[in-house]
Amino acid sequence: MLLMYVGLLEICLRPALRKRVGFAQLHRILKAATISVKWIIKIRVIGYIDMRFTLRQLQVFVAVAQQESVSRAAGLLNLSQSAASTSITELERQCSCQLFDRAGKRLSLNALGKQLLPQAVALLDQAKEIEDLLNGKSGFGSLAVGATLTIGNYLATLLIGSFMQRHPESQVKLHVQNTANIVQQVAHYEIDLGLIEGDCSHPDIEVQSWVEDELVVFCAPQHPLAKRGTATMDELSHEAWILREQGSGTRLTFDQAMRHHRSSLNIRLELEHTEAIKRAVESGLGIGCISRLALRDAFRRGSLVPVETPDLDLARQFYFIWHKQKYQTSAMREFLDLCRAFTAGVQRSDEIVLPTIA
Repeated sequence: MLLMYVGLLEICLRPALRKRVGFAQLHRILKAATISVKWIIKIRVIGYIDMRFTLRQLQVFVAVAQQESVSRAAGLLNLSQSAASTSITELERQCSCQLFDRAGKRLSLNALGKQLLPQAVALLDQAKEIEDLLNGKSGFGSLAVGATLTIGNYLATLLIGSFMQRHPESQVKLHVQNTANIVQQVAHYEIDLGLIEGDCSHPDIEVQSWVEDELVVFCAPQHPLAKRGTATMDELSHEAWILREQGSGTRLTFDQAMRHHRSSLNIRLELEHTEAIKRAVESGLGIGCISRLALRDAFRRGSLVPVETPDLDLARQFYFIWHKQKYQTSAMREFLDLCRAFTAGVQRSDEIVLPTIA
């Protein structure tokens, strides 16, 4: 890693480029490294050190580590399979070590490879920022965000739209999946950060609270519970339920609230999409339980009706998550600040001001 920083700094200290890129900007990018910028300069002054690996080799290494397949990694990077395979072989040969355990066509990181992965990802992120600076860009390059369904459908698209309006040169990808999948993608460095609505206890992932949320039981206007607007645990146990699938944050919160009564529940349908659950409940197939945020417009229109449940604790948190060893790019920091500003002064997610759906 040290040799890579020497090479990057050597490029950036050329006189023709000093006018375009301030040293303070470069220092901010490089200061997250395990070795100080002062030491890098000192080594550069003392003498030149040969670089034994390239950014391209590290890029291939990261792709193979994430895909656990040379062929899939090659396709992702628009390389031939032989070129990707040669890159990994050369990297291991040059460093006189193995980074993968091989079982047929499947490659999995060994202990050394697992140590290298976060450093390689961080170095590639930093190199991309330097490249953007040298090309006269603001440093807000690519950003890969993962969001769970409720956040993805009702908040993330607005946040990303606002981010891209401020930074039109940025390239943002949004992955909308359930909590379990988002956590796995963050853990494997497949996305930069996640916005989730379920608990995360992964040892390698940093978790920060964002804003409170609450689930609510709801039914169709013609349902008997709609007139009363409230229900006891005994009444709920006799109803047919339309719920999210296992692995979703919404389902986890519901199961925790109902943990003493789950065996008596009649779960008629499990669906992966919030809108599908709403339509099924509107059709009279049963009652549901999802975020108030997702039901705000339906409650306003009267197409669905909330059912208060004093015996259930359905409160939860939305969280930010990212890998503890991941280098935080300018785009990540800016997006997190934008998310926090968006919910400033809000106690619960359904209080956030959103565009009204007619």
